[in-house]
Amino acid sequence: MRSDIIKKGFERAPHRSLLRATGLTDADFDKPFVGIANSHVDIIPGHFFLAEYGRIAKDEIRKAGGVPFEFNTIGVDDGIAMGHEGMRYSLPSRELIADCIETMMNAHCLDALLCIPNCDKIVPGMVMGALRVDVPTVFVSGGPMRAGHMADGTPIDLTTAFEAVGKRARGQMSDAELYEIECRACPSGGSCSGMFTANSMNVLCEAMGIALPGNGTILALTPEREALVRRAARRAVEIAGDERFRMRRVVTADAVHNAMVVDMAMGGSSNTVLHMLAIAREAGLTFGLKDIEAIAGKVAHISKIAPSLSTVHIEDVHRAGGVPAVLKEVARRGGIVREGALTVAGETVGERIRDARIADPEVIHSLENAYSPVGGLAVLFGNLAPEGAVVKTAGIQPSMRKFTGKAICFDSQDEAAAGIMAGKVQAGHFVVIRYEGPKGGPGMQEMLAPTSLIMGMGLGESVALVTDGRFSGATRGACVGHVSPEAAEGGVIGLVEDGDAITIDVEARSLTVNVPDVELARRREGFRPRRKDVRSSWLRRYAHLVTNASNGAVLRSEDL
Repeated sequence: MRSDIIKKGFERAPHRSLLRATGLTDADFDKPFVGIANSHVDIIPGHFFLAEYGRIAKDEIRKAGGVPFEFNTIGVDDGIAMGHEGMRYSLPSRELIADCIETMMNAHCLDALLCIPNCDKIVPGMVMGALRVDVPTVFVSGGPMRAGHMADGTPIDLTTAFEAVGKRARGQMSDAELYEIECRACPSGGSCSGMFTANSMNVLCEAMGIALPGNGTILALTPEREALVRRAARRAVEIAGDERFRMRRVVTADAVHNAMVVDMAMGGSSNTVLHMLAIAREAGLTFGLKDIEAIAGKVAHISKIAPSLSTVHIEDVHRAGGVPAVLKEVARRGGIVREGALTVAGETVGERIRDARIADPEVIHSLENAYSPVGGLAVLFGNLAPEGAVVKTAGIQPSMRKFTGKAICFDSQDEAAAGIMAGKVQAGHFVVIRYEGPKGGPGMQEMLAPTSLIMGMGLGESVALVTDGRFSGATRGACVGHVSPEAAEGGVIGLVEDGDAITIDVEARSLTVNVPDVELARRREGFRPRRKDVRSSWLRRYAHLVTNASNGAVLRSEDL
């Protein structure tokens, strides 16, 4: 076993002495040592109950013949961090979490790993760290939240609450109505109930094969979710030391492909693009935006979920057949799903989906009744994004799929939100928010506040938005993010001026500022990217090392 290095031989007597102080006995030194990376954090709705799941997992690991060692990671709740300086720390936290997983697992030479994440950057951070450690690993998330409901039964969620702020600002909603939404939008523990970033990543873990069936869709705080935690914990013991299930042997090119297939079929958060690029890099795979766009062109969009369709939530997808049913349906278009990919359960993806069926065709559509013949995410290129940009096409109204608007530029999210609230943004505008990329932010803030204000103020079908920052999975509308190169590294987005015409054409996969090259070259002559005054030493280090969104916003290490 990998752990023999800390527990076998006479020279390891001091090590065993320390381990005995934690309660181990002679019998334990012949068992696999299983790490449990638990992201229990009291302030996050998807995480406050994970300490109990950790207790359950430890109990099951002991029963299965392993020795559990639980440790914790940090976590940032993107919804709570939204709209203020705290959001700068969200994406950087992904790197800290990956570093923590690597540190704990390698410092103590553990044999296998059970990861218990749920929300936001915590899932990809754990995946990245587990890939570095490369031991057999099983993921089991805390599970999604139930959808909220108004008194009349109308389903609502976190997007409803953010967009209600825009309506209240415009005088279209009373304080009492806003308060009711506030109290009803998030009714229980779990990752927010739509196809936002957390649930998107948990669904993708299932599609990649590093989690058991149901990981992405079984509700939190239910007996079914508890049973899944128990199965995952037992499986971590079963595969400890089995070379076939080392993380890099499961997260192959086929696994990453399957993850993006499901992402396109379900119209996941645009953040998944950022994270899957980073995950592929950690796995040693060659995988970029053009590969993602190639997948998008072959996969039908067959399931629309909030925020793209406000009446459908993750619990509905589970009832309709879950991820296996989605995979099986898109697999009918031959060669789309890599069915030979291995999963941590020991079965192939093809075997996993063999008996799956669609139980509700209103939630998971057939290929013949697809929302679109191509995926729910798209990668755009053009002079405004030479290295690419990302848009969640599933959330765009048909009238906005091709749109030209006059640029109105803001050099931060705060400026944009204030401008929108003050009525500066009008129908026909193309809002530009720059210096919010990984380096410029620093930290690549999510833009849920300005996008929600645009929707809440009734401008969703007449205003588009582009940024070198990113969006919450709860964002909907003609919102283009991840523009690369970003303004802070001299990207064209930094050269755009108020009144410039910007065109988005989803079908043509293009994003263009309609300014002659000669004029852009003239503007560049006197251009100096802005630098924000950042006091945090951690964020300054991050800004110095981080790459742009087209590279997954990973930290450079090769030239250090």
